[in-house]
Amino acid sequence: MTPSHYHLPSWFCVRTQTKREHIAAEHLREVEGVEVFCPRLRYRKATRRGKIWWVEPLFPGYILAKFNLSEMERAVTFCHGIRGLVRFGAEIPAVPDSFVETLRQEVRNRSEQGDELVSIAPVIEIGDEVEIAHGPLQGMRGTILSVATATERVKILLEFLGQPQAVNVDLFSLLLPRRPVPQI
Repeated sequence: MTPSHYHLPSWFCVRTQTKREHIAAEHLREVEGVEVFCPRLRYRKATRRGKIWWVEPLFPGYILAKFNLSEMERAVTFCHGIRGLVRFGAEIPAVPDSFVETLRQEVRNRSEQGDELVSIAPVIEIGDEVEIAHGPLQGMRGTILSVATATERVKILLEFLGQPQAVNVDLFSLLLPRRPVPQI
């Protein structure tokens, strides 16, 4: 006897080629009878070339697709950019609709355009303990005194030559404190 999700459209976790999630998603969207969810995060990152925007998948190497498994498994599996379906032994488990809908709603709420792209910004607060990651003060630790988000500058209090010193630095030159991930 086959599980009911083999004959009804259900959500499945699909493995993609490395760094090809968005390409696989676009190709799957062209297949009739397949719905795709490929949430991505957009954030600024400091590099040697300066600050640039990065876009990465929320689930690296995976996307979610809704389709009728008994009819569409072959079409999905052999689509460009797809490595296969997530399996546990011989079983291909369905992802609960409620999980996908909750995740989609959360992504829509956090997206600027209501799509699958969520822009995130560093979270930093006055009083946070930070470390300078690069530059002439690399390795020094201090406490955040103020944050100027418009200019992406922060003022930190450092202990320098036995004296407290307030220094302005680029937000992207800091190692920020880890914060707990909010529960969805």
